[in-house]
Amino acid sequence: MQMRISILAIIFSAFTFISLSCKPDKTDNTEQATAQESQNADSKNHPARTMAEGMPIKVDAMGGPAKDQIKRQEIAYERSLKAEHLNTGGLEWTTFDRLAKNPPKDKKKYFVDVYTEWCGWCKVMDKKTFTDPEIQDYLKKNFHIVKFDAEQRENISFKGKEYQWINGGRKGINQLAIELLGNRMSYPTMVYLDENMNKITSSPGYKTPEQLIVELKAIKDIKS
Repeated sequence: MQMRISILAIIFSAFTFISLSCKPDKTDNTEQATAQESQNADSKNHPARTMAEGMPIKVDAMGGPAKDQIKRQEIAYERSLKAEHLNTGGLEWTTFDRLAKNPPKDKKKYFVDVYTEWCGWCKVMDKKTFTDPEIQDYLKKNFHIVKFDAEQRENISFKGKEYQWINGGRKGINQLAIELLGNRMSYPTMVYLDENMNKITSSPGYKTPEQLIVELKAIKDIKS
């Protein structure tokens, strides 16, 4: 078991090295442009944010917006974005919140896509990797698939423990992201959990369909 995980770690490190070290060709330039466009998208134009910001604003004793209302609006906006992510690529993703309330009965491993809203490469992966028919078919058959915003402000229940959002980094971070990623806060990162939701390994960086299918098959073959 340990030897297989070590081999997987070497494979994943090689993928990461190649993706970070190779000079981009024309295809890579297109992907980089797409990532930059996604990252530069103005989230203020999102209808959920417009709706939230259009709500009457209470003021505190100093004449500024009440902090509790700001937090509620941010959480409402975050929930609307999360709902969109659950349909990424036409797949039926779940969340840790849902898993805590309704644990799956079938024994499959877990594939967790850890992302942030500002991550351009996360959006490229949504559009180019998770829409691939072979990837979709393999994920549906062999994994419970989870979308996890590393900056989620709502508390998360995971394996009987509560994880909170804390201030820090670009837009704060949820403690569960720190635990799953082992303080390597890189996005996107694929986290693989066994049937009992124990961490097997994590694999940071953008993955093409060809790269991801190799990872998925290697993880699938690991015996618990």
